Amino acid sequence: MGQNLHIQTATWLVSRELTQASGPWDTRLSLDDDGEYFSRIILASDAIRFVPDAEVFYRQPGFDRLSSIDRSDKKLESQFLSMRLHVGYLRSLEESDRVRAASLTYLQTWFVWFFEERPDLARELERLAVTLGGRLEAPRLSWKYLWIQKLFGWTVAKQAKLYYNRSTAALLTSWDRALFELERRSGPSDGEEESRS
Repeated sequence: MGQNLHIQTATWLVSRELTQASGPWDTRLSLDDDGEYFSRIILASDAIRFVPDAEVFYRQPGFDRLSSIDRSDKKLESQFLSMRLHVGYLRSLEESDRVRAASLTYLQTWFVWFFEERPDLARELERLAVTLGGRLEAPRLSWKYLWIQKLFGWTVAKQAKLYYNRSTAALLTSWDRALFELERRSGPSDGEEESRS
């Protein structure tokens, strides 16, 4: 949480015993439901073993997927509840300066989604930060978007940033697909032919 690092959920291998000990899926959540669930898996575990050779193929269907927050109130409320649960789980394991600092970093990372769009939830996150001995700073956009913020406001500038990031990702995905299709049509290279012989 302190470094905003997450393990992709398809890579977990969990025993039936651990699954039962962790409890059922939280159906109140429509966003970050998997993150909340695997936090409980960690809570119920004696240890976690990382296997560096494990791989997973992750297909991104588009920007309207379930894990995209967008501007949905339901998704923001779900993310907020999941964040509160995450912090509570972590604090139940250890109440220390390290845990409070990690929790504050986690809250600050996600604060940008609530700051202007849901001031009610932003205030709740600020209150949670106070219980951790800290406070949340108003999110700042990079210099590239400051002029948009000055002319049109925070929300428009943030949307411009999201649109730019999505457009860049879509362009890279299209380029990758085009190269894959070109490689597939041109057939195997000479080196590949020799290795198959």
